[in-house]
Amino acid sequence: MATGQAPVLETLAEINGASLARTELDVQTLLLVRVAALVAADAPAASYLMHIAPLVVSNIELESIQDVLVAVAPIVGAPRIVSAAEKIMEALGVAIAISEAADADAAAADS
Repeated sequence: MATGQAPVLETLAEINGASLARTELDVQTLLLVRVAALVAADAPAASYLMHIAPLVVSNIELESIQDVLVAVAPIVGAPRIVSAAEKIMEALGVAIAISEAADADAAAADS
């Protein structure tokens, strides 16, 4: 039986961390390459959600992600770009909701 509180997510996080150690790409470039790969794979919103925190921590701006979408559009096609944009927005919405809930919990704990 898998171990840990969230064994699948923990394993995915470990895999992501291991790939950082095995490449000479800077973190920002690596994350943007991953966004391009997610687009090409027509990844679900949850996959984008896993990359939002690292993107934010690495100070990657939304404009850079838009540049990636524009750059891969001729390769993957318009339907994939529209799908990716929708899933990115969905993932951002989930991330914001999680952040707001954490802030509300922290405020309640301080009261």
